[in-house]
Amino acid sequence: MTMAGELDHHSAPEVRDLLPGLSLVTGQRLLVDLGGLTFCDSSGITVLIAARNQALAARATIALVAVPDRVRRIFGIVGLEQVFPTYPTVREAAAAWTPPAAG
Repeated sequence: MTMAGELDHHSAPEVRDLLPGLSLVTGQRLLVDLGGLTFCDSSGITVLIAARNQALAARATIALVAVPDRVRRIFGIVGLEQVFPTYPTVREAAAAWTPPAAG
């Protein structure tokens, strides 16, 4: 999933409406590329947490990619860096992920 522009009270409902359409399966990792994000307010943070909750409900995981510095500062203030693993690039996120063993 790629997000660009502002993730705020105007755009967050649109993103939230898309979440049920995500086809997540057990063991999958959802990567959310925020490289094009210019702003994120509390509504945007709520949507990201909703995406995390949906991933966890599907027994999948989630990671954020390319979080811009200004957004990273906001996430640090509210403690999201402890909720979401973050990576500089999609390639690094994919390389760091180990799918669960079949069993």
